[in-house]
Amino acid sequence: RAADIVSVHVALKPDTRMLIGANFLKAMRDGAYFINTSRGEVVDQDALVEAIKSKGLRAGLDVFAIEPTSAVAEFTDPIANEASVYGTHHIGASTDQAQEAIAAETVRIIQSFKETGQVPNVVNLAQRTPATHRLVVRHRDRPGVLAQVLEAIKAEQINVQEMENIVFEGAEAAVARINLDKAPSRATLDRLRGSNEDIIELNVLEIG
Repeated sequence: RAADIVSVHVALKPDTRMLIGANFLKAMRDGAYFINTSRGEVVDQDALVEAIKSKGLRAGLDVFAIEPTSAVAEFTDPIANEASVYGTHHIGASTDQAQEAIAAETVRIIQSFKETGQVPNVVNLAQRTPATHRLVVRHRDRPGVLAQVLEAIKAEQINVQEMENIVFEGAEAAVARINLDKAPSRATLDRLRGSNEDIIELNVLEIG
């Protein structure tokens, strides 16, 4: 309501489609500037045209609801006929500054993975894996303990979906949390308990 300029920078996802609608645009100040360099579908373009006409909004658009599907094609989006609209042809990521920033970020991400094994800003991590059970292993921090557990899991054709091992202060005790696509058999758990004195306890939790 108080802003002279509103600039939109969000990814297009189901919950951001038509994020900027009539109510949002009506709340903007008369004569304000509206800038969209994200995706055309984030904005209700009909509502934007109405706000341009009724509130005197001025729009700077790098993206549109109707865009050509090839490099050479006719551009027919009606909003381009509005005198208060200044448009560019989806080149927001193609400026010298943007290209340099993209290159620098790519190098940073690769370097982070090389040095730490972590990928900053990863976008395709599974929100939910097929795991149905979690095997919690309390154990002494000794070589081969988890290798033995994983071999036993492998023998039952159970797949590990996620795994984390936390070592406590002093590096004597640890706990591993292993997410699995099915529960290990009672016989396997009993065999592990009895075959390695460094395994303190095993518990299976349902998480699916």
